[in-house]
Amino acid sequence: MTTELKPGDKAPAFSLETTDGPKRLKDFAGRHLVLYFYPKDDTPGCTLEAQDFTAHAAAFRKAGASVLGVSRDPLSKHEKFAAKYTLDVLLGSDEAGDVSDSYGTWEEKLMYGRTYMGMARRTFLIGPTGKIVRVWPKVKVKGHAEDVLAALKA
Repeated sequence: MTTELKPGDKAPAFSLETTDGPKRLKDFAGRHLVLYFYPKDDTPGCTLEAQDFTAHAAAFRKAGASVLGVSRDPLSKHEKFAAKYTLDVLLGSDEAGDVSDSYGTWEEKLMYGRTYMGMARRTFLIGPTGKIVRVWPKVKVKGHAEDVLAALKA
């Protein structure tokens, strides 16, 4: 069981294949990183979340932030998802689960009386020095991108 990350903690280092080539946490040094975890490409909530971050992509860039969405889907699925919806955010593939494990987003879930392991919808705002600035532990998709942008600007 991973210790829950909180503001002030050093963000766990990572290395991921993304829709824009390999990326590591240190590639974002000197700027903010919005690292959001989501369950699955091309599902209603995950699509809406990615579209909302895309709608505000220019504002995030202007505020000095990159946006990276992470799920356990393979890179090929991310590429199709990004192309289908013309997404303007990076999508990272965590097929092995190392990144979601280190951020504590792979957890036991319960649906229709059945327990299973799945990705928690959780967002981390990481500062330019690699420390966590804010955590959204239970994301509600509607209005989330705007909330993250407001926190970034504050």
